[in-house]
Amino acid sequence: MASIPFSSLCLTTNPVPRGIGSSSSYRFSSTTFGKGFGIQSSVTKRIRSSVCVAASLAFRDLDADDFRHPLDKQNTMILRAIPGLSELGKVLLGTVAEQVMLLENIGTSILVSENQLSDLHKLMIEAAKVLNVEAPDLYVRQNPVPNAYTLAISGKKPFVVVHTGLVELLTEKELQAVLAHELGHLKCDHGVWLTFANILTVGAYTVPGFGGFLARNLEEQLFRWLRAAELTCDRAALLVAQDSKVVISVLMKLAGGCPSIADQLNVDAFLEQARSYDKASSSPIGWYIRNAQTRQLSHPLPVLRAREIDDWSKGQEYKNLLKRGTKINFVEAA
Repeated sequence: MASIPFSSLCLTTNPVPRGIGSSSSYRFSSTTFGKGFGIQSSVTKRIRSSVCVAASLAFRDLDADDFRHPLDKQNTMILRAIPGLSELGKVLLGTVAEQVMLLENIGTSILVSENQLSDLHKLMIEAAKVLNVEAPDLYVRQNPVPNAYTLAISGKKPFVVVHTGLVELLTEKELQAVLAHELGHLKCDHGVWLTFANILTVGAYTVPGFGGFLARNLEEQLFRWLRAAELTCDRAALLVAQDSKVVISVLMKLAGGCPSIADQLNVDAFLEQARSYDKASSSPIGWYIRNAQTRQLSHPLPVLRAREIDDWSKGQEYKNLLKRGTKINFVEAA
């Protein structure tokens, strides 16, 4: 997630770019504009409600393998072992495709900067400093489906896209955790593999004879890798949020949240739900159903992601990373 939409929300099996909470896809089509809801005013109201100095830890020598999930490491090696994947991906992702993706986004979204939605810009810059990665461009796109995704086209500056539905749903800290999740894809070079694999999978359907069979096998392998990559990027979100409940709250809201009930949601209850899912799927039949349920998803189930990040937040690996952090202050102006 070079990359295309990433770590998002509708659980589909369509082999096209994905985004943060589900499998919603990026399509080369015009944006549908609904009745507006002042994105800048709502964001500003939440972020500028008070003057404060937020203390955080930055990881100046952070390497991607410091937080990469074991399943991500394993499945990345498998993906790299596919003969000719990178070379064929580069051929399929030509100049025209690059320009289509770039111009589609510039033409239908708002580019965030110091002078445009500056509060969102600040959240991105802060998250990038914590993870020791260069901040990509950030776009806000009118779309009621809560989602965020990353595009890193070869030779171009990568950029992150956030839907207005996500901005409306999340708090300031939760939104920054999502941005950190997307930065995790860039930090780990997920984008290159996501783009190549997506294009190859779609292109394979056009190969006469065995194209469909080839694509289905690549799609299954790709989804297995994508699910593992999402677990890694949830860890990146935690490294920035430095509060597991913030990241779990994002996952909970993506599973079943909306602005009108957000203040009634309970993170602890959601974690208990995650544990009950583990218990319900521990039997042989439950294990089979669980695998059948997840094998065609580009993202792990939200309850499983919540349990994973809760476990990692309590482990020694995460605690050791915190010890390596350097305290920095971020000032939020009124």
